[in-house]
Amino acid sequence: MKKIFSLLLPTFFALAAAAQVIEIKDSVTEGKITVYKDIRLDVLAKKEAAFNETYALGPRSAKGYRLMLLSTTDRPAAMNLRAQLLQRFPEQKVYMSFQPPYIKIRFGNFLEQVDAEKYKKEIIRTKLVTNNIYLTAEIIEIKPDKDNPVNN
Repeated sequence: MKKIFSLLLPTFFALAAAAQVIEIKDSVTEGKITVYKDIRLDVLAKKEAAFNETYALGPRSAKGYRLMLLSTTDRPAAMNLRAQLLQRFPEQKVYMSFQPPYIKIRFGNFLEQVDAEKYKKEIIRTKLVTNNIYLTAEIIEIKPDKDNPVNN
C-alpha cells in the first residue's frame, strides 16, 4: 500500500502541475471606443486629490508650550471653564485631562513662548481664570502649512 501510494503521489503532483499550463492566444481586433463621462467626475477627482494632499501632510508635533489654567477636583467648574474657553478662543484647542483626584485644563498649542504670553494676558484680562496660570513646555500639535511642508 505504501509503495502504491508513494508512486501515485508524485504522478498526481506532476499531472497537477502540467494542468496549470495555460495557452494564451491573441485575439485583438481593431475598433473604436467612445467614453462618455460626467464632468462632475473631474471636479470630484480634484477634491479627492486636495483631500489626499492635506491628509498626507497630517498633524505634526513639535516642542512648544501650553497654558496650565486649572487643576481642580470640581468637575462642573472645569467643564464651565472649558466651555468658556472654546467660545472665546475657537482657534485654540482646550485639553482636559483627569489625573486622580484632579481635573487639569491645558490650553493652546504655541510654538513660541511670546504667543502663549499674549493669550495668558488676554485670559487674565477677561478674568476667566482667577488662579495662577502656568506656562508648561510640552509636545504640541502643529497644523501643517501647504506652502511650507517642512514645519518641524
